[in-house]
Amino acid sequence: MKRIYALLSLMLVASVLLSGCQPAQQSTTFKIGLLGPLTGDVATFGASNRDGAILAFEEWNAKGGVLGKKIEWILGDTQCDPKAAADAGKKVIDEDKVKFIVGAVCSSASIPIAQYANEKKVLQISGTSTNPLVTVGEDGKVKPYTFRACFDDPFQGSAIAAIALNQLQAKTAAVVYDSGNDYIKGLAEYFKAAFEAKGGKILVWEAFVKEDTDFSAILSKVKDANPDVFVVPTYYDKMNLIGAQAKQKGITAPMIGGDGWDSADLDTAAADGGYFTNHYAPSDPRPIVQNFVKSYQAKHNVVPDALAALAYDASIILLESIKKAGTDDPVKVKDVMATISVEGVSGMISFDANHNPVKKAAILHVTNGKVEFFDWATP
Repeated sequence: MKRIYALLSLMLVASVLLSGCQPAQQSTTFKIGLLGPLTGDVATFGASNRDGAILAFEEWNAKGGVLGKKIEWILGDTQCDPKAAADAGKKVIDEDKVKFIVGAVCSSASIPIAQYANEKKVLQISGTSTNPLVTVGEDGKVKPYTFRACFDDPFQGSAIAAIALNQLQAKTAAVVYDSGNDYIKGLAEYFKAAFEAKGGKILVWEAFVKEDTDFSAILSKVKDANPDVFVVPTYYDKMNLIGAQAKQKGITAPMIGGDGWDSADLDTAAADGGYFTNHYAPSDPRPIVQNFVKSYQAKHNVVPDALAALAYDASIILLESIKKAGTDDPVKVKDVMATISVEGVSGMISFDANHNPVKKAAILHVTNGKVEFFDWATP
C-alpha cells in the first residue's frame, strides 16, 4: 500500500511539474476596447460610434482579422461623463487587458481615458473627440498614445465663423453654450475668437448648464439683440429644445452649430434653416464613401451619420497601423500611426505633430425636414 501511495505521489508531482512547463495558452482573438455613451442624454452618439467601428471590425474579420487573429471588441459605456468614462477606460485596460481603444465619443470622456491610457501605454484613437486637450495635455505636450480621426475644435470653431462671415455675410452674432461641457464651451470660444478676429461682433454671450430645459430668459436677450446669426454649438438634444423655443420666441436669425447636431434624433423642424459643420457628406461619390453608406444602411436601415463614419475611420486607421507595424506592441504601433496615411470615409487622413488630421469641413443645411450638403468650409 505504501508503494502505491508513493507511486501516486510521484505521479502527482510529475503532473504538476509538467503542467508548469507547458507554454501559456495564446489568445485566439485580438481584443480592442470600444468606448462610447451607450446610455444617457446622447446615447445615439454611442450607438453610431459602436456601429461604425463594428462594421470595420467585421469587414476585417471577414478577411482574416489582424495579425492572423479575429478581432474581438469589448464595449464600455462612458455616458459622456468624465467619471463613468474613467471607470470604463480602467476596466478595459486593467481587467480586459486591451492594448488598444477606439473611443470615446465626447471630449469630456476621452480626456480622462487618455490620461490613464498614456500612463499604461495603451494606444487610443477617438473618432469624434474634438477638444485639443484630448491629444495635447495642459502642459502643451503631445500625448504619445492618443490620436483622433476628426478635426479639432479650433478648426471647427473657425469653420463655423467662416460660415457666418462668408456664406451668410454676418456681422453680428449671439452665442449660447453649456459651461460645463469641454466640447461645447471650447467650440463657442474658438468661434468667438475667429469671428471677432475678422471684424464680427458678439452681441449676446450666454451660458447654461446641462440640466437646463427652459431657455426663455436667454432667448429673450437674443431676440432683443437681433443678431445676424445665432450660434448654438451644442449637442442635438439641447439644440432640439433651444431651436424650438427660439422659433416660439420669433427669433429669425439662422442658427449655426457644429458636429454635435449630427444625429438621427435632430429635430429638423426646430433646426430648420440652420447650418452646421460636419466631417463628411453621404453624397460624396468616392467609392469608399458609397460602399460604407451602402453596407451601413443595409445593416442598420439608416444613412450613417458622421459619428459612424469617423468611428469607422478611426478603426481602419488603427487596424492599418497594427498591420503595418506587424506587432501588437502599442509602442511600435503608435510610431507607425504617427506617420501613416489612410483613405477614410471622411477623406485622406494623416496626422500633424499634435496627432490631429488636417481636412476640410462639410457644411450641412437643415431645410424642409432634410439635412442637405451645402458647401465646404476652410477657415
